[in-house]
Amino acid sequence: MKRFLSMFAVLAVLAGCAGSDGLGGVMIDANGKEIPFGTPADFVARAQDRVFFALDSSTLSSESTKSLDFQAKWLKKYDETKAVVAGHCDERGTREYNLALGERRAQAVKDYLISKGVKSSRVETISYGKERPARPAVMGSNEAAWAQNRRGVTTIK
Repeated sequence: MKRFLSMFAVLAVLAGCAGSDGLGGVMIDANGKEIPFGTPADFVARAQDRVFFALDSSTLSSESTKSLDFQAKWLKKYDETKAVVAGHCDERGTREYNLALGERRAQAVKDYLISKGVKSSRVETISYGKERPARPAVMGSNEAAWAQNRRGVTTIK
């Protein structure tokens, strides 16, 4: 009984820490260590740091805008942080085409964050096109892998 009450008390405290913006509460990493608020690790733990795009597209989906809404909340809460949005493509297409498409994807993410109140001076963009083959999100030459590699990734500096 004592153990149950202790566990209930811990849960009550944690629930009390959670804010209505979804940014409260204690986050614990895979090693059981607390993740400090406002850090890059906190951003990755709380906000989905990537959005995905359709083939040959830089248009944000409704699912992507939901993720970006949360990213914008986090960035506005920690308003001293800066971010870099990287645009990525799958392995198909020419180098030049994919660099341009990656830039449009990164810019679409940046523009959306700015529309939600994040200052433009805090967000940089970079395009990797398909130039980071050693670091694709998913290895493979099939639609499932390509879909995961057509992405925009927000990283906290």
